[in-house]
Amino acid sequence: MSKKIHVTDTILRDAHQSLLATRMRTEDMLPICDKLDKVGYWSLEVWGGATFDACVRFLKEDPWERLRKLRAALPNTRLQMLLRGQNLLGYRHYSDDVVKAFVAKAAVNGIDVFRIFDAMNDVRNLRVAIEAVKAAGKHAQGTIAYTVSPVHTIDAFVAQAKQMEAMGCDSVAIKDMAGLLTPFAAGELVKALKAEQSLPVFIHSHDTAGLAAMCQLKAVENGADHIDTAISSFAWGTSHPGTESMVAALKGSEFDTGLDLELLQEIGLYFYAVRKKYHQFESEFTAVDTRVQVNQVPGGMISNLANQLKEQGALNRMNEVLAEIPRVREDLGFPPLVTPTSQIVGTQAFFNVLAGERYKTITNEVKLYLQGGYGKAPGVVNEQLRRQAIGSEEVIDVRPADLLKPEMTKLRADIGALARCEEDVLTFAMFPDIGRKFLEEREAGTLTPEALLPIPEAGAVSAPGGEGVPTEFVIDVHGETYRVDITGVGVKAEGKRHFYLSIDGMPEEVVFEPLNEFVGGGSKRKQATDPGHVSTNMPGNIVDVLVKEGDVVKAGQAVLITEAMKMETEVQAAIAGKVVAIHVAKGDRVTPGEILIEIEG
Repeated sequence: MSKKIHVTDTILRDAHQSLLATRMRTEDMLPICDKLDKVGYWSLEVWGGATFDACVRFLKEDPWERLRKLRAALPNTRLQMLLRGQNLLGYRHYSDDVVKAFVAKAAVNGIDVFRIFDAMNDVRNLRVAIEAVKAAGKHAQGTIAYTVSPVHTIDAFVAQAKQMEAMGCDSVAIKDMAGLLTPFAAGELVKALKAEQSLPVFIHSHDTAGLAAMCQLKAVENGADHIDTAISSFAWGTSHPGTESMVAALKGSEFDTGLDLELLQEIGLYFYAVRKKYHQFESEFTAVDTRVQVNQVPGGMISNLANQLKEQGALNRMNEVLAEIPRVREDLGFPPLVTPTSQIVGTQAFFNVLAGERYKTITNEVKLYLQGGYGKAPGVVNEQLRRQAIGSEEVIDVRPADLLKPEMTKLRADIGALARCEEDVLTFAMFPDIGRKFLEEREAGTLTPEALLPIPEAGAVSAPGGEGVPTEFVIDVHGETYRVDITGVGVKAEGKRHFYLSIDGMPEEVVFEPLNEFVGGGSKRKQATDPGHVSTNMPGNIVDVLVKEGDVVKAGQAVLITEAMKMETEVQAAIAGKVVAIHVAKGDRVTPGEILIEIEG
């Protein structure tokens, strides 16, 4: 008896998120949509994950408008998105009214299938999103974030699937985001899921270790109903098995997909040309790497860490960070490494290695995690670390969102007239700072600013919008547009100054010799030399200044909050004394070693 295998193609979302830092623009998607719509896919994954963030932060596109355009261009195909449960598309838990509003608007704008997961596999964090999807009349796909640890067993995954079925899900997906599945493990898990629950089973596996196609074949042989693939020009490595390859592999068998291989090849050639446009976002860490089977670090997470280490001039310490990640993960009770827990674990490991002392600095997200703010840890956490992080504060043992008050009314008031519709309010809700900036630029008509201004000579201060050296530009090179931000400046050494630039969000280091007095943003902050000089050890942004001039502070008191790698960290005073000078404000970009605050003991 034959069984047709259904295919979801990730080309418009996860494929370019995995290989090209989520930078594919809508203008490169729309021309091929007519052919994509004729393939006969079960669904196309087009939205969610990091696409929303990338649209607003880097591409200056309205993600809702992207969705509407894709919906119009793909009338015959289900559109699918990845939703992080109570985290939606952001990095914190949102109140239930925000979750309901977001799902409702996503459904109205074109999403048919919601793949809903929780980074902790805590099903309590899935309930409201599932209910909202069902209320909208759409397909709710409950998702297992697959990982390997002493507490992640087949029995545990089956129990989770049965819970999601009882919550009203229409299907269950195995989401192997790091490429940890092996073929026989995939077969055993699918076989157990098919035996113990009645929902269709989807298999989503990244090819980081080069095993994903074999995993899918064994999954199909053991009863899986659907596979996720990517058009070949955006396939393999940290992406997914090639669509054409899997269609060819199953062709003529009892599992034939029925898809047209020649049409898929035409689509593949189109995206082959498109990929060349985004070559600057290619990472050396997106190819096949079997080390993931040992360190369990997803490819996208590795490339993020590499960029941060590069900014520190410490890329040679990558192996130390990769070795530290499993240790931090064990301390936190073995969370799966998927957004946001991958960032939480990875950033903490980064700090541990660069500081030369484990947990000398603990990020705010690790503190919240250990307090239970993201849900129940899969395993036992390190109690000594928990006490160090949160002291005598109470541990949250309820669903974290139960403690959140409704937010939509306040969000509407906070963003005010900048929001032309409810979708704009939700954009602001996901990312308050960059969302507001996006809406302000749209209102001012500056989402596509002028071409790059010349870098001023030392002492020049004129710039559009006020005094100081411009720090944000848009440049055009051979018809391609790039957004350039000056993110910081290193210590002058041997007559040279190291600048940290961000090109469409990707860090680059540039060394200037004749312009060694120029500092991005017009600041000329000096380098910290005394214990009373507060500085940071990572390049990033100032999220908040917690003190003012004249304040008396204690040693160890938090005086600043900085953000790097989407994680926030408190910067503390090294000595007790009086704050005599503050050189930064919220939103400023800072570089390691600069004096940010001065304290006199």
